[in-house]
Amino acid sequence: MMRVIVFKLLLRFTSLLPLPVTHALGAGLGSLFNRFNNQMRHVTRRNIDRCFPEWTPQQRSQLVRESLQETAKAALETGGFWLWSVEHILAKIQKVSGLSSLEEVIAHGKGVILAAPHLGAWEVAGLYCSRCGPMTTLYRPPRIQGLDSLIRVARERAGAALVRTDASGVRALYKALGRGELVAILPDQEPDRASGVFAPFFGVQANTMTLISRLAAKSGATVFMVYAERLPKGKGYHLHIQKTDSALAEGDEVQKATRLNQAVEQCVLQQPAQYQWAYKRFKTRPEGEGRFY
Repeated sequence: MMRVIVFKLLLRFTSLLPLPVTHALGAGLGSLFNRFNNQMRHVTRRNIDRCFPEWTPQQRSQLVRESLQETAKAALETGGFWLWSVEHILAKIQKVSGLSSLEEVIAHGKGVILAAPHLGAWEVAGLYCSRCGPMTTLYRPPRIQGLDSLIRVARERAGAALVRTDASGVRALYKALGRGELVAILPDQEPDRASGVFAPFFGVQANTMTLISRLAAKSGATVFMVYAERLPKGKGYHLHIQKTDSALAEGDEVQKATRLNQAVEQCVLQQPAQYQWAYKRFKTRPEGEGRFY
């Protein structure tokens, strides 16, 4: 209970700060994390070292520092994203690329799968896309149950409907696509072993969800990658909407998962520092392989 109270107070405090101040504080906090041994820096460095072995040690160290800064910015801007009005948040979006392709698919009444990786400000991307039409979002409840209602209200207030990552939630996604609506999923979130296959992500075997390719294959929905790039000095965000290759729904499960990971990689390479490298993407390992972290 105390953790919930403290967390809500921190959210309230950070929501009072202008975005440039929030991002400046995040940059400073991230630099501080980079100076001392801690779990966040360990996971970030481990992921970057394995995913970019061809880079020089100096290049990887610079990316670790920048990534920790962006991760801290992401944490501090959450208060605003959950407590500001939707209109105030959407006003921070300075540019939208690829919207016409999305609108064309929607206009033809086809279902749309929005794959939003842990890149940039995914909360902004979700709020914007929920204004594009009826949207169902796959949602994994937080470990702290006292935060569940807060998060649901924050993410549903622009019109999205959140469904849990269980059988009923998956059925809701299929139904939404059948109605020609939008569904939103985090494509780089680790699934349980029964719901994923191992496929390369930046050359490292990663437990990868099969849900997106199954949804696309069965419904004929078009898959778009979506992320909100964080602009320098708190100037706002640039929303990127990128149509994927239809081959994402073709081949066997490993081939489809590999193409999904490649689509995420293409987004990450556009803004590598803004990917959440502190996330334990490679926690689950193939049979017989030792711990990654």
